[in-house]
Amino acid sequence: MWKTRKEVSLAGILSATLLLNAAAACMWPLTTVYMHNQLHQTLALAGVALLGMSLCMILGNWLGGVLFDKWSPFMSGVVGTLCSFIPMVLLIFFHGWPIFGIMLLFIGLGDGIVMTVVNSFAANVTQISSRRVFNWLYIGMNLGVVVGTLMVGYLMDHGVQLVFIAASICYAVLLIIFIADFRMEIVRETTHREKGPAKPAQLNLIWLIALLVFCMYLSYSLWESVISVHMTNLGISFEHYSLLWTLNGLLIVFGQPLANRIGTYFKMSSQIAVGSLIFMLSFLLLVFAKSYAMFVVTMIILTVGEMTGFPGIPAWIDSLAGDNDKGKFQGIYNMAISFGRAVGPLYGGLIIEYGNYQSLFWSVTAFMLLALAAVMIRNRLNLAKSNK
Repeated sequence: MWKTRKEVSLAGILSATLLLNAAAACMWPLTTVYMHNQLHQTLALAGVALLGMSLCMILGNWLGGVLFDKWSPFMSGVVGTLCSFIPMVLLIFFHGWPIFGIMLLFIGLGDGIVMTVVNSFAANVTQISSRRVFNWLYIGMNLGVVVGTLMVGYLMDHGVQLVFIAASICYAVLLIIFIADFRMEIVRETTHREKGPAKPAQLNLIWLIALLVFCMYLSYSLWESVISVHMTNLGISFEHYSLLWTLNGLLIVFGQPLANRIGTYFKMSSQIAVGSLIFMLSFLLLVFAKSYAMFVVTMIILTVGEMTGFPGIPAWIDSLAGDNDKGKFQGIYNMAISFGRAVGPLYGGLIIEYGNYQSLFWSVTAFMLLALAAVMIRNRLNLAKSNK
């Protein structure tokens, strides 16, 4: 019934990314509220549950890369999807404590595997430029977050089971898409190098890019955690805070195609550097933000930097990776994202406890600037070496 394809379609990659992130976006905002208000657990325990989910996602990112490179790319995606789908279905019927926390671990592991597998399939598309593929993948990711956030906001009032049913449907459709569109074998090129085709200089650059990604997503996660508390402390309602995420998602969905078109006139590394600098500027402005209008301006600047710099990073890593290591390096990229998201709320909480919000925003801006400087210097050295 299902034929083996020569290449995954762009529609398949976009749909898979949208559904995965829609399902994940149902769980992240739900966990803390559900555990505290309905399961009557402490906020600290909710934080531990989210940290455990993030750590399992990191393990899944690594495992997805290994399975993609060493086993079957198609079966890796199917196994990862089932790893998330089965626990989500169980949560419809059994959602007390501690089974809720245990199921989160399996869902995080499955999501991590699928995330890396989809990125790795995207890296192997040849009929469309890698840059364009990853730009569309980024649109799908953000559109999924918008859809998932809207779903959980509406369905939660009608019972948590409806949220789990909606997420289960997303995973079920994702499984069908994998079977229909991802059934293909990746053609791997042979190499005479004992340690793979990637040069040591490229490996150094990839790890520095991963460090930059870690720093940026550590900073980004502050918007999902401590900044909401910061804004309410300033007298701004939580509803107004939530609207900022709607603004973020809509700007990306409608502005990303324009950013993609403008980006074709610049080198990939230059576009990423400019976008990263704009992204960092938004955190510098947070030091001085006191009014809601200032937070709106800050979110707009953050989003412009995000959609300018973020989508090109996996494509840049792909261009530096060897033909036999695409899954491995996409796994490293996704691990950096997951690790940044896991560490960010903890780091933010510690800095605020022993300092203040201003010192937090200054520190993450400094981390990102140093990481970006290291990436640009290493890239310049690599280019100089290749031109000799």
